[in-house]
Amino acid sequence: MKWATINDVTYEGVAKFIYLGTLISNENSVEKEIQRLILAGNRTYFAAISLFRSRLLSRAPKIILYKTLIRPAVLCGAEVWTVTEREEQAVLIFGRKIFRRIYGAKYGNGEWKSRTNLELEEIGKGENIVKWIKGQRISWLGHMERMEEDRMPKKIFTQELEVTRRKRPRKIWKEEVERDLQVLGVRIWRVGGR
Repeated sequence: MKWATINDVTYEGVAKFIYLGTLISNENSVEKEIQRLILAGNRTYFAAISLFRSRLLSRAPKIILYKTLIRPAVLCGAEVWTVTEREEQAVLIFGRKIFRRIYGAKYGNGEWKSRTNLELEEIGKGENIVKWIKGQRISWLGHMERMEEDRMPKKIFTQELEVTRRKRPRKIWKEEVERDLQVLGVRIWRVGGR
């Protein structure tokens, strides 16, 4: 481990740590954070499994339980994530797993079958956990765009990234959110139409 001394105080360098509930690492990756949060989502599901298995509750309250208990446990801080396709798939698989448990198998042609991904999309009316993450990112973008110029998040957001090392960060949040907006057909999103 590296050590640093600042104002006569010596600090130990670490590869990762948890700050305000979020795993911070020196790898510039949220993959380990997503894995950690998926485990937290699983623990949350199993803590409330008696409710999800209850035949006294219809599917509607179970979906509400999912959206209020499990999804927040998995997506804590998701509005600032930059995710790869692999990380998106990990989150999608988790979301589908919970929906399969809520909706159960379906009976047809004399046998029980697990619901397909397409059927889950139809049941959820096209909503999925990755679309929710993208919506949260766009919401955070709008919040930052409306901030006063002297606020730290706004200062960080509006600064251009100066890369002194050869390796560029794997993804930049601003570029990823702008890509999400392009997919939605949004062209003017800045205050004042800039």
